[in-house]
Amino acid sequence: MFLRFFPPALSPPRARMARTLVDLETRLPLARARLRRAARAAVLGLLVAAAWSEAARGNVRDDPPATTNSDSQLKNLSLEDLGKVQVTSVSKEPEQVWKTPAAIYVLTQEDIRRSGATSVPELLRLVPGVAVAQTDSDHWSISIRGFAGQFSKSLLVLIDGRSVYTPLFSGVYWDVQNLILEDVERVEVIRGPGGTIWGANAVNGVINIITKSAAGTQGTMVTAGGGNVTQGTGGVRYGGTAGSDFSYRIYGMGFVRGPEFHSDGDGFDDWRIGQIGFRTDWKADATDTVTVQGDTYRGETGERVDIASFTPPAELTPDDDAYVSGGNLIARWTHQTQDGSGFQLQAYFDRTNFQDLELGETRDTFDLDFIDHVRIHGDQELAWGLGARISPSYFIQTSAGVNFTPAKQTDTIYSGFVQYELPLVRDKLSLTAGTKLEHNNFSGFEYQPTARLLWTPTSRQSFWAAVTRAVRTPSRLDQDVVFNIYIENLPPPVYFQIQGDPDFAAEKLLGYETGYRTAITRKVYVDVTGFYNIYHDLQSYGPLSLEEESTPIPYAAIVVPYANGIEGHTIGAEIAPDWQITPRWQLRGSYSYLHMSLRDAPGYTDVGSLLGSYLGSSPAHMATIQSLVSLPKRFELDTTWRYVSALAAQSVSAYQTADVRWGWHMGEHVEFSVVGQNLLQPSHSEFGGDPGPLVGIKRSAYAKIVWTR
Repeated sequence: MFLRFFPPALSPPRARMARTLVDLETRLPLARARLRRAARAAVLGLLVAAAWSEAARGNVRDDPPATTNSDSQLKNLSLEDLGKVQVTSVSKEPEQVWKTPAAIYVLTQEDIRRSGATSVPELLRLVPGVAVAQTDSDHWSISIRGFAGQFSKSLLVLIDGRSVYTPLFSGVYWDVQNLILEDVERVEVIRGPGGTIWGANAVNGVINIITKSAAGTQGTMVTAGGGNVTQGTGGVRYGGTAGSDFSYRIYGMGFVRGPEFHSDGDGFDDWRIGQIGFRTDWKADATDTVTVQGDTYRGETGERVDIASFTPPAELTPDDDAYVSGGNLIARWTHQTQDGSGFQLQAYFDRTNFQDLELGETRDTFDLDFIDHVRIHGDQELAWGLGARISPSYFIQTSAGVNFTPAKQTDTIYSGFVQYELPLVRDKLSLTAGTKLEHNNFSGFEYQPTARLLWTPTSRQSFWAAVTRAVRTPSRLDQDVVFNIYIENLPPPVYFQIQGDPDFAAEKLLGYETGYRTAITRKVYVDVTGFYNIYHDLQSYGPLSLEEESTPIPYAAIVVPYANGIEGHTIGAEIAPDWQITPRWQLRGSYSYLHMSLRDAPGYTDVGSLLGSYLGSSPAHMATIQSLVSLPKRFELDTTWRYVSALAAQSVSAYQTADVRWGWHMGEHVEFSVVGQNLLQPSHSEFGGDPGPLVGIKRSAYAKIVWTR
């Protein structure tokens, strides 16, 4: 699956070279499928909501908004109280949003339910500053504050504390991160570096998906739905107890998704997957909780691939299904004392398998993490921790186009961190400082310090500022890959050959951030963030060389090595207002601005135009307006309008689109909804990635029913 980044003024040979070189950024990373108008609907929603708000003033006998979720106590909080929601992603310790010196945004279960989303990537569109672009039916580019690509290499993504970041390609297999969304308690998104707590690869952000406890999912739930793109989806979950202290749940889910719009008629990107899992929670006593959970999945994701062949010399473009499977098992012991001190010990095993016509990999990951929080003199807090991760993998070469040497490798990370929170003025001003120390097998020793200042002059506003260093460690793609691209059938045949650099160093970020959040009134809440990030040693391509090869046939190779050859900075801002207009009508919005200024580092010239791809693949402007209306008789009307500016490197024009969800609570146990997505045009392109013409994301609709008992 190719990323199409090439400058318009290049001569044909150089343009072809630039295109094929930069195509690698997604072609390999998605294991080929992974390695390659108007606010009309929004205005309609506002008009309907306005009409309802007038009628609602005299209609006090209508049913109140339904509360069918286990977290109803959270979804009914005022905007001011939402600032007191407990989050854990910044320090791994529960703390209020008001008292968090970071750009954090929380999607609650109520946000998830009313979003109409069918997948985690769709859900992330609601988060300010998160750029979500769909490439085709089963692949996405998800980024925060720049550097968009189909593998999210600068983001750390976790599900219940388990990292889903792969060291083969530096990124996330988004098409296998599937959950029953009704069982997600919240999604915490940090925009900005989080390496001090979470470690390597938490460079531009952290996405932490937290599922509900087993006690919060008691009884039976059945979901079913389908439409023109999401053709069929379903899930079953049952939760129960054994005694007063032990809770459990088991579940199964699956879906079939059809292809998006292809101007050439070749709908290769169908997608189907099935998954089962469980969770148990045992409250051993007043201070100790033990959790064990696991999942296993199997599926197929459609893709179109380009494969270099030596016999005969050619570049083939077959359609294929990539076969994916895997599973994980997590065990976690949490000890929490009355004074707020405590520790957590977590261990998990994760297996991933992927194979298509071009390559494959089987990877096992064993991870152990310990964190301890100690209260000192009441207001001061010391946090420290240790971690180890061992990840043996086996690369499977299924074509002549791609190889990793050695085929078998064990990747490791050993880490420790310490962080201290010091109140400077009681309940008003505090300083948090710490660092993460890590050693990995790719780049050796790395350090990631931070200092964060928080000022809360009143109970309804807070200012914060931070400076943080973070790194993206190299992957096997950076250091070990040999990737062939057929060019011409000359005597001998000519191939481009991308080669990893064994000395490729970690990419480095020094980030400066500041933010302000306030409840202007009990009905209006605003969160504003600004940032300035300095980058060094970003991935580029080094100087070309010509080599003669004799195996498997005589051929000429134009060798293009990876290099740490790009540097520069980004600057931007994000604002997210929230207005509770009436008890039944909430209006949210967000706007994000990004400016990227990058250049070749001294001594380097990026021959492959990765520099242009960095600059032209992330939107400079994004805006969202969401209207949530609770209508009489237990109906709901939710509308979301989105605008994304053009992506020059992807040949994607600026676009705007809208989603509408109509829901109905049919009694206490049944919820029915109809969702229309991307309604403003028959189809639109959001990101490049596949060989051939850009894929259009279709206007779509689906219906869904949820039964709980």
